[in-house]
Amino acid sequence: MRCTREKVVILGANGTMGAGAAALFVGAGYHVTMLARDIGKAREGLSDAGSIVRSEALAEGVTLGAYQTDLARAVGEADIVFETLAEDLPLKHEFFAKVNRYRRPDGIVATCSSGLSIAEMARGRSDSFRRNFLGIHLFNPPHMIVGTEVVPHSDTDPTVTMRVVKMLRRRLGRKVIVAKDQPAFVGNRVGFRVMNEAAQLAVEYGVATVDYLLGPHTGRAMPPLATIDLVGWDVHKAIVDNIFASCEDDEAHPFFKLPNFMEDGTFEGRLGDKTPEQGGFYRRAGKSVEVLDPHTGRYQPFTPPARVEFVARMKSFNRVGKYREAMETLAEAHGVEADLMRRVILGYVSYALNRVGEVAESAADVDTIMSYGFNWAPPTVIVDLLTPRRAIEMFCRYDLKVPPIVEHAASNGGRLFRGSVLDYGRTFVG
Repeated sequence: MRCTREKVVILGANGTMGAGAAALFVGAGYHVTMLARDIGKAREGLSDAGSIVRSEALAEGVTLGAYQTDLARAVGEADIVFETLAEDLPLKHEFFAKVNRYRRPDGIVATCSSGLSIAEMARGRSDSFRRNFLGIHLFNPPHMIVGTEVVPHSDTDPTVTMRVVKMLRRRLGRKVIVAKDQPAFVGNRVGFRVMNEAAQLAVEYGVATVDYLLGPHTGRAMPPLATIDLVGWDVHKAIVDNIFASCEDDEAHPFFKLPNFMEDGTFEGRLGDKTPEQGGFYRRAGKSVEVLDPHTGRYQPFTPPARVEFVARMKSFNRVGKYREAMETLAEAHGVEADLMRRVILGYVSYALNRVGEVAESAADVDTIMSYGFNWAPPTVIVDLLTPRRAIEMFCRYDLKVPPIVEHAASNGGRLFRGSVLDYGRTFVG
């Protein structure tokens, strides 16, 4: 992007993503105007942004303002308007109508929506707005998680998309993919399918057992239910509800149905880490941890699940870098726990790689966003560790749709993962 593009306006600057985005853009050399409903809220956002980068000097690159008094001027001067408001379509429409009125003709407008329709957000705006409007989906926290989805809609000028991708890669150090304007895009579509399946399984197997079986040894930075607590039950609900309503023909449609206990818990204000007193799947009680019973909605002291021998073997192999041996151990294990793990892990791989052509341009794009957006093992790596032929056998065993790319690899040989370097130890943990 041209070096003259120096001014960024953040809408929703006091939110978690607003503060994170402000820190990111200031660090890349942009002057940032942080706008919120009042100056006090904007100041809170600046404080949060300073805490993220641990630098008081961040304020030197920031101007604070309120929507009522400062939006028109700030937007009129901005090279980029970056919207990080709540996932509320009417609210976004309200603000984009104002942005449309005041923006520069060449000013880029981007939403940080985690999955709402980009085209719908642009509906009713001017031709110039629509040409310069797209999604820039950062993952939280953006100063630590570099995966980013750029999401144009049908009217986005391709040169705008290319300029934004270039800016994000070169200036902000992002790992970028261009995703299609489909519900939840690539990362959240795949990731929340897995996490919601884990939440469904918690009803039968219990929270602690599910997180133990599907922990970091299976190729993810942290267990899935603990991840939902980190993300927030309200955010999880908004994403899976959107996909469940919008993707009725999806082969994984049932896995996006929010469990009843999460529906009830969200209504009652149980949102995970952001509500420490109410809790989520887990709740801190002084120096100890309690775990939720999905059947009763009550908490009980956390007790580590009984050791499962093949899980312990997988962890021991991961610790010494024998990742193929760890996956072979899973493939050959017997019992209910092994079936649960295989069904979820192979479900992740099948669903992710079947999104190629529908939401993602390539398997490499899926790998990139799952690795750098979720800190999960790229799905093609799991296929390579199992071998494509064995992966197909396991897909069929669990009635999972076989991705064409895996069928092709089984017929022609060679590895699926196309990255030059992979830090296996970052996702396969002992």
